[in-house]
Amino acid sequence: MAIAEQQTSSRAGPEAGERSWHSLVLQTLKRNEISLIPYVPDRVLTPLIKNLHADPFFTTFATAREEEAVGIVSGAWMGGRRGAVLMQTSGFATLANTLASLAVPYQIPLIMFVSERGTLGEFNYGQSLVCRTMRPVLDSLALEHHTITRLDELEFIADRSIKQAVTTQAPVALILNPLLTGGKVFDK
Repeated sequence: MAIAEQQTSSRAGPEAGERSWHSLVLQTLKRNEISLIPYVPDRVLTPLIKNLHADPFFTTFATAREEEAVGIVSGAWMGGRRGAVLMQTSGFATLANTLASLAVPYQIPLIMFVSERGTLGEFNYGQSLVCRTMRPVLDSLALEHHTITRLDELEFIADRSIKQAVTTQAPVALILNPLLTGGKVFDK
């Protein structure tokens, strides 16, 4: 079992006063009326994805590619519905054109939750390259982004970032660092 899954399953949960990163993300999405959640499957995001599927407030489904998820959320925004996309760092690498030609010029408040790979013991060189280029790409597109490393900052950063994205009609990337999620664990 992955460390992140062990950490989150060993916690008592929000009903006992202790909270996990994925329960805070879910509550923050709900509080901000973000109900449409397309994603590309990711091991680190699995606890969040399972909880989103279990909650009838959310319409949650897997997509084949990140660009598809961004297109769905963009169309939903134009139709009056709020959404967020869940992805991994490597999936972000495919989005530069979609962000530059859709989300930015059409002022879509695209909320992206990105589980970060490519750091802290990463074995895959490709993941490391993408991790090093993700923030410069976000900066070159003038997109707001925050790397979240601590549970005690997660809710505040996510909530304020979502509110800012909706108000300014601009995308935001919330990068979920392995220090927060436990990261991907590689079985021996």
